Amino acid sequence: MAPVENLRKNRTMIPVFFVIHDPTSLNYQGNDFGTQYRSAIFYHTPAQKTVAEGVIARLNAARLWGGPIVTEVTPASAYYPAEGYHQEYYARNPNQPYCRALVAPKIQKFRKHFLEKLRK
Repeated sequence: MAPVENLRKNRTMIPVFFVIHDPTSLNYQGNDFGTQYRSAIFYHTPAQKTVAEGVIARLNAARLWGGPIVTEVTPASAYYPAEGYHQEYYARNPNQPYCRALVAPKIQKFRKHFLEKLRK
């Protein structure tokens, strides 16, 4: 079974995370740069850390991307929700150039690989 197919059977959000973004890019996603755009998984328990590290090891071994995965696996800390104007941004601004160029393709990837995860 292909690595993406194996990921699809996983019951966590980790598969979605690795399908919709480039985990080999250090401190950037699309046109956005800075540490706030790093690829990271924040875990709450040692078990979550083990799962994340195991998935990364398997994906690196499968060589799905052109380089090694740089996704950091780090303990979760304080969480701060985004400002109100960022909430549901894509739903309110689907034709904004950033949304069309960067967000829409991620949504298409999600629907292609994980349609069964959508709320009904």
